Amino acid sequence: MTAPTIVILAAGRGSRMRSALPKVLHPLCGRPLVHWPVQAARDAGAGRIVVVDSIARPLDGHLPQDVVLAVQERPNGTADALESAAGAFPEDGAVIVLSGDVPLVTSAFLSELLAAHTASGAAATMATMLLDDPGDYGRVLRDPAGDVTGVVEAKAGGDATADQRAIREVNTGIFAFDARALRAALPHVGSENAQGERYLPDVLPVLRAMGLPIAAHVVADAALTLGVNDRADLAAVRAIAQARIHDRLMRDGVTIVDPGSTTIDADVAVRQDTVIEPHCTLTGATLIGAHCRIGANSTLTDALLGDGVTVRQSWLDSCDLHDGATVGPFAYLRPGAVLRRGAKAGTFVEIKNSDIGAGTKVPHLSYIGDADIGERTNLGAGTITANYDGRAKHRTTIGSGVRGGVDTMFVAPVSVGDGAWTAAGSVVTEDVPAGALAVARSRQTNIADYANRKAPAPASAG
Repeated sequence: MTAPTIVILAAGRGSRMRSALPKVLHPLCGRPLVHWPVQAARDAGAGRIVVVDSIARPLDGHLPQDVVLAVQERPNGTADALESAAGAFPEDGAVIVLSGDVPLVTSAFLSELLAAHTASGAAATMATMLLDDPGDYGRVLRDPAGDVTGVVEAKAGGDATADQRAIREVNTGIFAFDARALRAALPHVGSENAQGERYLPDVLPVLRAMGLPIAAHVVADAALTLGVNDRADLAAVRAIAQARIHDRLMRDGVTIVDPGSTTIDADVAVRQDTVIEPHCTLTGATLIGAHCRIGANSTLTDALLGDGVTVRQSWLDSCDLHDGATVGPFAYLRPGAVLRRGAKAGTFVEIKNSDIGAGTKVPHLSYIGDADIGERTNLGAGTITANYDGRAKHRTTIGSGVRGGVDTMFVAPVSVGDGAWTAAGSVVTEDVPAGALAVARSRQTNIADYANRKAPAPASAG
């Protein structure tokens, strides 16, 4: 089969979302709504993907580079929106039409629809479904022989009669068309309906009038065609999308201890034999290697983890952890933090824009910012790199095999050589040579009998 052109209609106002953000840009498991049908189209092997935007072009700059943007000049219904993309139709072949607010459609379904359309030889194949409570969906009309004749709208104040509203088969808004027939029929779709708009389903009777056959392909899984009109719908769709993500990961060998309390975005990748404990949130482009353990209540955003990494109840944002690194509990790794093989960021440690060498330990109660630290170094509790002078950030360089005493402060820019030591409580403001001990603190002075001198005088009698 020739690769189809897939058109995604996304020019609607989405006023029921009650949001300044366009409806199809609302996030669903880490992707804007409209990116879901775009990805399904790409995975189905679309030859061209076209998204129809409104005249204000709110989607411009928010779509992948391989997507063609078409513009509907005025809000005049779905047939008008599709005609706005006619310049991108192929001369021959199939055109599949989706909606930007129907995110759960899959590539497998699109391939199935295309196969059914090709096999039928019809000018149009409409995806339909059977519902016990069809609600406001458009009803599918058939002739006595069972052939599809068209769709009648059933929204409040719509055009359906009582008998037509009793029909259980409904239009999903997903179509496959022969490109040549579609191009010829679209200009003849009128707006003689209760809404005064050019509806896409009204192209079907035009095609029949041209002597061309119409087919229907019944969707077995109604979840595939669930649309989003408001935030309640978005939450319902999100639950299904999240369950799909969990199912895929678990079948690929990942243990998710409590899927009900775990949030994982669509573009997160996790390798086998990793365990994700309850109440974790994995978002963005996070990539997690094999044999890792992500402890309860951890949040990872755009984090890159090698194999065998352990994270205990911590927050990781845009950081890079190599094989065997350990983090937490209660650590905060900020953008630019790199933990080399076997490095440790311990309890209540914050690391930002710093490279921590292999086997190096920052065990607890420390802030490391804008620093480069060598291998097998151990920094004592309460270590601080003072990286900001009020105007600019400066880097601290600490070599390999360094032993830092507790409560050491490194005032950047400063460099510490390999194998050096710092005494507890030091404020290091000058470079420390390799192998040296830096003692940078005031000499202690004890004032004898100080407590008695400060004791209050006894109260006078009477």
